[in-house]
Amino acid sequence: MALIRKTCEAGDLRYGLFWAAMCYLYHFLCFIFTKLRKTFFIGSYFNTVTLYKLKSMRLTIKTLAIIFPLLVTAPGCSAQTSFGPQTLKLQKEIPLQGVKGRIDHIDVNVKAQIAYVAALGNNSLEVVDLKKGSVLHSIKGLDEPQGVVYIPKHNELLVANGGTGECIFYDADTFQKIAAIKYNDDADDARYDEISDRVYVGYGSGGIGIINAATHKQVADIKLPVHPESFQLDAKEGKIWVNLPNAGMIGVVDIKQGKLIDKWKRLLPRYNFPMAYDEAANRLFVGYRFPATLKVLDSRTGKEIFSSSMVGDVDDFYWDAVNKEILISGGGGDINIFKQTENRSYKLVSDIRTPKGARTSFFSPQLKIFILATREEGDKPASLRIYRID
Repeated sequence: MALIRKTCEAGDLRYGLFWAAMCYLYHFLCFIFTKLRKTFFIGSYFNTVTLYKLKSMRLTIKTLAIIFPLLVTAPGCSAQTSFGPQTLKLQKEIPLQGVKGRIDHIDVNVKAQIAYVAALGNNSLEVVDLKKGSVLHSIKGLDEPQGVVYIPKHNELLVANGGTGECIFYDADTFQKIAAIKYNDDADDARYDEISDRVYVGYGSGGIGIINAATHKQVADIKLPVHPESFQLDAKEGKIWVNLPNAGMIGVVDIKQGKLIDKWKRLLPRYNFPMAYDEAANRLFVGYRFPATLKVLDSRTGKEIFSSSMVGDVDDFYWDAVNKEILISGGGGDINIFKQTENRSYKLVSDIRTPKGARTSFFSPQLKIFILATREEGDKPASLRIYRID
């Protein structure tokens, strides 16, 4: 499962699809054999795993021949030509000279208009002046930086390193290291809650660490069954919703109890990585990669409200509460925008072409900008594309 997650994160569609198909097939066959076992009372002679081993080889070839082409030919809703470009207007493109490989999360200091870019493949954090359109500083020597959070109350940064599991606090003016907390490995997505002055970090094979931003000390730890991807928290509701793709589910965490209180499972679609949240309407927006699907759920019950295909290899979701729009960036080569309609459904109103692999983004409602990170390709350097939202 870890191989599947890493392959999907790296954006290799061919091998991601292959391993996803194998995973679907395994779970499907086990599910069928379990049902047969219960129905025909063969459990005393065969357990599910044994039966799977005896029968699945021939079935794997036949079933994969059906499942795999379906997945390959349905990567998303990418249109032949762009439409709705008036929604996002490209203002500028800021080159990130020398930055190689995959770019992960981004955060922004709204007051100073500075972006912090976790350049995972480059093992650096790039500090970018959005007004001047230039790189101010680069923190080098990191180990697969993934999550980054700007903490305005203390004017500090937290950078989560996937390679070592170390979460490092930096002074946002001098970029000097202030403190660090070490997790086992794979420190990933991070969120700052201004109300409680706490940082939440997903890490390892299953956990969310809660850190006091003032003292730089861990104050709580939430255990999860598998590695967490994107999560959303609502301090007023006292809940965290977290994507757990390797378990095929969304977990609901009670912050006060510090544990999972509900699990919303599904067989398909699979690999739910990005997530956004409409606090006013109690709705979760969840992005699945296989097949590429947008799901809108009631955050209180998990009930599905809306479903649609979308761009493939999706990585970031944002909810624009002012314009009532879902902003989606995918490595398949598009930015999709779904607008909430009068009947409280959603309609695809914009499909803007982007370079393949450009799936990392950031939305700032205060600055009214959408930032898209593109990777280095040939002689063209990596960059940040800054789009204006009107």
